[in-house]
Amino acid sequence: MTGSSTQGIKIVLCPAADLARAKATYTALLGTPPQHDSDYYVGFDVEGQHIGLVPGGGPQGYTVPVAFWAVDDIDAKLAEVTAAGATVKESPREVGPGRRVATFTDPDGSVLGLVQDQ
Repeated sequence: MTGSSTQGIKIVLCPAADLARAKATYTALLGTPPQHDSDYYVGFDVEGQHIGLVPGGGPQGYTVPVAFWAVDDIDAKLAEVTAAGATVKESPREVGPGRRVATFTDPDGSVLGLVQDQ
């Protein structure tokens, strides 16, 4: 058993080749318009989860949706998963006031994310 747990999946980032079409589809799926709507990111906050549309996969080059688990200590959790066989893809970084994210790949190459809100 590990020393720290997660608070569940809180964010899913989805690459969008056509942001307008993706926005319409997700608006229909989620039943609400986006709360964040710009040329570089569209985000929906629904039932405690955030669904983000990233044009062209963003600077990270996402090609499939990436789930982000909320954690209290991103550095400790990243150390735990790498000790268990994961590989760091993106080290922890600030993405907004009080929010840090990191990504890693599991042993099969799936990209997974961590998010810490301070």
